[in-house]
Amino acid sequence: MRNDWTTLPESVTTGIAERVGGTFDAVPAPSGDHAEIASTVNGPAGQVFVKAASGELSVRSLRYELAATRTIDRHPPAVLWHFESEGWLVVATEHLAGPHPDLSPGSPDLDLLAATLTALQETPAPGKTWFTPAARLGFTHPAMDGETLIHSDLNPANLIVTPLGLRIVDWAWATKAAAWVELALLVPWLIGSGHSAEQAEEWIAQLPAWTATGRQVLDDFASRNATKWAAKSRQSGETWVHDLEVWTGEWADDVRFSVGVHRFESAPQPLDPAGTVFTFLH
Repeated sequence: MRNDWTTLPESVTTGIAERVGGTFDAVPAPSGDHAEIASTVNGPAGQVFVKAASGELSVRSLRYELAATRTIDRHPPAVLWHFESEGWLVVATEHLAGPHPDLSPGSPDLDLLAATLTALQETPAPGKTWFTPAARLGFTHPAMDGETLIHSDLNPANLIVTPLGLRIVDWAWATKAAAWVELALLVPWLIGSGHSAEQAEEWIAQLPAWTATGRQVLDDFASRNATKWAAKSRQSGETWVHDLEVWTGEWADDVRFSVGVHRFESAPQPLDPAGTVFTFLH
């Protein structure tokens, strides 16, 4: 839950003022809730984006984000400074300005996304300062384990189109996993942007990590993810939670239909008493 800036200790606001050159004003971010404070800060030294956290989970998430933005070149916003005071962790990054991408079928922004994903799929996750697939998603599978650093929440609100390409913000859920997990988590967002489940998979199939992953593994992920969001939806009134229930459900339903059709088509065809094969029309 986001807090007002008045909740910050004086030592924190003083530390921020010193770093931005004096008196500043802050405009809260319109979305996100990993840190108690997340705002665009305008001061004499320029504009920066500041996050501050004090709760155990939010501090841990912000540390993950700090580590991720230092590990990955170009895509995350650059870390400008950070400090700790009276139990608060404060991190300032460059302020990224630009629209969120259009991920609908045929959009030119999909090319930017493909280029970004290609680069990220080759980014190793050094050390152990990351979420595991089980801790991040609430379910796991042996094939989800891996050495790649994934963002794990590439919804359009975390993507910004800039003159230098697509940039990615909010790395609070940085996870060490197999590269294909990032792509599987993207499928529902593509569906939410207007793709059918089949179109989303066809688009993602341009990335080697997807085609190298067994169909059964992907189907298992789709089913478990849909079950998870269906359960969350029953306990939440948030619109985005219900949206994810719908989109993950569409993918899981498409998977079940495809598996059913495959089994139907591959099943032995029955014979009539005369030995003639009946042809099923579908």
